[in-house]
Amino acid sequence: MTEVLLVSPFPRPPRWVRHALEMLRQAELSGLEPSAYGLLDRPWDPATCSPQVRRELWAWIDDVAGWLNHTYAWQTTHVVPSCWPAHPALVRELAVLACMRVAAADATVPHPMEEWHRYALPGFYARMNERQGLGCPPGRHVDWPARSWDADYRTPSAVAERRRRFDADTGAQASDGAPDTATPDDGEGATP
Repeated sequence: MTEVLLVSPFPRPPRWVRHALEMLRQAELSGLEPSAYGLLDRPWDPATCSPQVRRELWAWIDDVAGWLNHTYAWQTTHVVPSCWPAHPALVRELAVLACMRVAAADATVPHPMEEWHRYALPGFYARMNERQGLGCPPGRHVDWPARSWDADYRTPSAVAERRRRFDADTGAQASDGAPDTATPDDGEGATP
């Protein structure tokens, strides 16, 4: 007789993701200044990770998305679309959710897991539905509806208009596009 599990186990983070999480845990326990964390891979923020960690992270997040769909997606509004890598917000949200689930599972009491179920998971679904709407139906990726708005935001005329308004607010001369080179006061009355 084939054994059927009542619940599927959460996908285990791969080696380099586990290593990154352990390094961060050790840094926190040792009292390392939070400003030094920028030197460490933070799997919940994929852009901070080395290519080696990201390579494993993507496969793990894909497993997590499949696990979420199999375990929690009774309604279609809870299905992570198969094209999730084409949606930067989902990439970021899934990374955070996966890392929070690992942290909750590592706890010695049930409260973090209950909080993951009560707050993190429903919050993830609410944000996914708010951003994606009905999203991408099976087998068909829907391109970013706001692409033209983003393109307009980046046009030279829109950038110039925002800078004009910034300059008007601060009483500065019109910007030439170069960042302001003035150095703020260091708090001790001296400026370089």
